[in-house]
Amino acid sequence: MASLLQGRLPISQDVLLMQKGMLMRKVRSKNWKKLRYFRLQEDGMTVWHARQVGGRAKASFSISDVETVRNGHESELLRSLAEEFPLKQGFTIVFHGRRSNLDLVANSVEEAQIWIKGLQLLVDFVTSMDQQERLDQWLSDWFQRGDKNQDGRMSFQEVQRLLRLMNVEMEQEYAFQLFQAADTSQSDTLEGQEFIEFYKALTKRVEVQELFGNFSADGQKLTLLEFVDFLQEEQKEGDHASDLALALIDRHEPSESGKLRHVLSMDGFLSYLYSKDGDIFNPSCLPIYQDMTQPLNHYYINSSHNTYLVGDQLCGQSSVEGYIRALKRGCRCVEVDVWDGPSGEPVVYHGHTLTSRILFKEVVATLAQYAFQTSDYPVILSLENHCSWEQQEIIAHHLTEILGEQLLSTTLDGQLPTQLPSPEELRKKILVKGKKLQTLEEDLEEEEEPETELEGEQEPELETQFDSETQELSPRSKDKNEKKSKAILCPSLSALVVYTKTVSFYNFTHSREHYRFYELSSFSETKAKNLIKETGNEFVQHNAWQLSRVYPSGLRTDSSNYNPQEFWNAGCQMVAMNVQTAGLEMDIYDGLFRQNGGCGYVLKPDFLRDTQSSFQPERPISPFKAQTLLIQVISGQQLPKVDKTKEGSIVDPLVRVEIFGVRPDTTRQETSYVENNGFNPYWGQTLCFQLLVPELAMLRFLVMDYNWTSRNDFIGQYTLPWTCMQQGYRHIHLLSKDGTSLHPASLFVHICMLEGLREEVES
Repeated sequence: MASLLQGRLPISQDVLLMQKGMLMRKVRSKNWKKLRYFRLQEDGMTVWHARQVGGRAKASFSISDVETVRNGHESELLRSLAEEFPLKQGFTIVFHGRRSNLDLVANSVEEAQIWIKGLQLLVDFVTSMDQQERLDQWLSDWFQRGDKNQDGRMSFQEVQRLLRLMNVEMEQEYAFQLFQAADTSQSDTLEGQEFIEFYKALTKRVEVQELFGNFSADGQKLTLLEFVDFLQEEQKEGDHASDLALALIDRHEPSESGKLRHVLSMDGFLSYLYSKDGDIFNPSCLPIYQDMTQPLNHYYINSSHNTYLVGDQLCGQSSVEGYIRALKRGCRCVEVDVWDGPSGEPVVYHGHTLTSRILFKEVVATLAQYAFQTSDYPVILSLENHCSWEQQEIIAHHLTEILGEQLLSTTLDGQLPTQLPSPEELRKKILVKGKKLQTLEEDLEEEEEPETELEGEQEPELETQFDSETQELSPRSKDKNEKKSKAILCPSLSALVVYTKTVSFYNFTHSREHYRFYELSSFSETKAKNLIKETGNEFVQHNAWQLSRVYPSGLRTDSSNYNPQEFWNAGCQMVAMNVQTAGLEMDIYDGLFRQNGGCGYVLKPDFLRDTQSSFQPERPISPFKAQTLLIQVISGQQLPKVDKTKEGSIVDPLVRVEIFGVRPDTTRQETSYVENNGFNPYWGQTLCFQLLVPELAMLRFLVMDYNWTSRNDFIGQYTLPWTCMQQGYRHIHLLSKDGTSLHPASLFVHICMLEGLREEVES
């Protein structure tokens, strides 16, 4: 079967030449460079490769896996091989998620351009595809996999194999009935439209038809009034339901006559439920919707730990790719560990380990290029400075020269502020976070006075502590620690620190009495946990006027992560994560920052922005509005196989709903499992949760394959903040372990929020 997208695919000379195939060199390292034959398949959506022309080919990647294509000079690896391969012949394919980049070198500049332009054309097409086109592509991919002999049609034997691949266990007799009904040409095979009809019969949504029938008088259509009733009663859309109904009919009703009559057919109803409008995530929370004019310390800030590492903390690779990936995913605080390097050029790596090294100036150049591609709001450069005076001057020079206007090197208006500026005021600015020789007040006084030359005998006063992730000290150990770690800080680098001056933490009383609002401390996860446990309310009040940064324990050499939630509960703004490591903790992190345009800043709840707040993160009490949450897990659609290599294995899915928030709210419940059905499992089970502080709650929907002999296997997940959740009948579009889309895999649920706890609700 030709691709279902045929006729809609962009066809260019480049795409046609890609379909003929080309020999190119695949480059993994300085020592691994091998010729491979790459060819775009006829469907225009998948690229296969073989060791040689005519050799046994296997799938390399799908166009939907690709985020972008970069020229050779943008690749660290290809730049290191510039003497061996001309950079203009190279290019890099960048994938979604954490999949490694693919570096390729063509035989000529012309051939490289064919693939660069052709791939980007197809990537742009996939990015702009609507819901139906994405489904068509998914179906086309499955047809390619099921059509074993690649003759463009599918026998019943091939269909049976495809059903197993698609996670469907079905009686042979029933499957054959569906096959015969779809085979309108009576050729004993399915092709093109016949396969689509077979798929439609396979994916009949009985539970949606039943819901449709509950509101439709004739069972054929929803009139405008019937649809408004549904939106008000079930979807809790409120007073704007009438206007919304008209807009939704216009968007989702497939027939023109239906649109004119303001009615919604069953197909239109299903299209609405499956779209962004019917998504569990409230579409009004997707763009920037929060007040961005409050002081920086009023926001949670998307932050990365040891950003330069793309692997573990001991032997991992340091790469500018770490910064590119972090910034592209919305990180607004990135970390740079900088040390003296050879030839007078500072280097970035994890000190006293075997991690590889990169030049500081390359990191700064990467920041200049990528800092504001995803978000216009400020980037904080957390500078861990371990350099000599001479190389600190080089650091200051690179920051000033490479970043230019992007670098914030003085207060916004030259005046002494009374609070931190807002993300809005700091748009497109990069702030250096680090040690400073003097206060901001002294800086501004000096700017007003004529410059005086620094005398030699004054130099010892310029001594200050090096930055390090060990800034919590007790007053007793203060002198001893300072003597150990003092080193001269270069004035030109000190001057670049404005609103984010790092200071050592002793206790909250000391901070209140001696520190200013633009000074901030870093806390190890262990120290922060202890402070929350012992003096939680003081920590909340501290974070209402000063910034705090929390970083992972040095024992996390495997780059694992902590759960960020307990630090958010205390109002900590910069909770730094090892973003290269996927898992539950990053799911929660990505879930919070998915809102507000993915801009990297999320406004904290009002009780975490009040310096007089009485909130106790460990023991929350009213006046917070407690709520009861009822989640009916209804059904699942097209869940992927856990082990794609085992054709015969069908998943036994169950759904676990996990809530993360303040300690009393953190809980989980799960459904029973459905045996041997990953294609359209039905649960119909209701889970009940009670929350004391819903404003801080994160919900994670986890789908697992039940396994009685060992731990259940991960299938997919989706995580979102309580504050961004829509009520009513909603679809949840599942994501992989890596956070990439598992389209069209989804859950169908009903969400109901009630004021008060269950006992109050029932009474």
